[in-house]
Amino acid sequence: MNDISNKKLRWGILGAARVNERLLPAIASAANSELVAIASRRPGAAAETLAKYAPGKTGVRAYDALEPLLDAADVDAIYLPLANQEHAEWALRAIERGKHLLCEKPMALSVADIEAIESAAKAQGVTVMEGFMYRFHPQHARIAQLLKEGVLGDVRSVRATYSFPMRPARMYRIDRGPAQGGGAMWDIGCYAIHSMRMFLDAPALSVSALARRNPHGADTSMSGVVDFGEGRYGQFDFSFERARRSEYEIIGTRGGAKCHVVWQLPGDVPVISWWTEEGHECVERLPPADHFRLEVEHFAACALDGQPPALTLEDAKANCRLIVAALRSAESGRAEPVE
Repeated sequence: MNDISNKKLRWGILGAARVNERLLPAIASAANSELVAIASRRPGAAAETLAKYAPGKTGVRAYDALEPLLDAADVDAIYLPLANQEHAEWALRAIERGKHLLCEKPMALSVADIEAIESAAKAQGVTVMEGFMYRFHPQHARIAQLLKEGVLGDVRSVRATYSFPMRPARMYRIDRGPAQGGGAMWDIGCYAIHSMRMFLDAPALSVSALARRNPHGADTSMSGVVDFGEGRYGQFDFSFERARRSEYEIIGTRGGAKCHVVWQLPGDVPVISWWTEEGHECVERLPPADHFRLEVEHFAACALDGQPPALTLEDAKANCRLIVAALRSAESGRAEPVE
């Protein structure tokens, strides 16, 4: 592993994906981070991405191949936003070179691949985290506080809904089936599964799902119910064929709470609402926050200090396990165990 003697984590970005619109500026502006390099296999794409999302940023190298960035001695950590089906392969390549890794969701398409990543990370002594940026927004901590204080009672159900209409430029997301990383589940459904699990703190037992598919076999919409045992259920719904929505709602034994917009932009004013059986109703407007930058700063602090990140690989495996079961249920037409 590289010896990190400075107080800033030195980053390389492995891929010129569109998500760099948010992550690249977050890395460049994070207090404990330094952007060193970006790479893409498309000639000129890395330099173009850098110029577009960090204009005026100097001293950052742009590569037209991926391997040179992995071999760079001054890169401590990799942000990996390649296509879903490439995550496991390139995650292992980065880890084997002793790099810390923030991998864009999903970490991998199978639990076995995540276990291989976990073993490699332990062998190399590096920090690895799945990139669910939304979890670092303070609005979710506020809802968690309401739960901790008992305002909502015991959680009995969580409903998570995510959607946006697919644009022609993004059709590459659905030009292949789920086994190859395509479809709405691996793209936005993983948010629904993840945010649902956040508040139903128990292993999922089974899942029933229905999906609409395109000619490529990719799921374009899916809805389902997850049994978490003891009368606790999660409902998820996501689509590339509906207006934009990113929200979840929690219902407990004493009240409920709603996060109205999960996918916050840095200048947005977050709104959460909650109510109780006693008749209390409240709408809270919270200060804006950049969950992309907060994610980067959290990961960098963990890598620099040798501390485990908030999103563990156990969490990544649990999310993948439920995703795979839901895809299996949508295919079989029956409830499937979460194994």
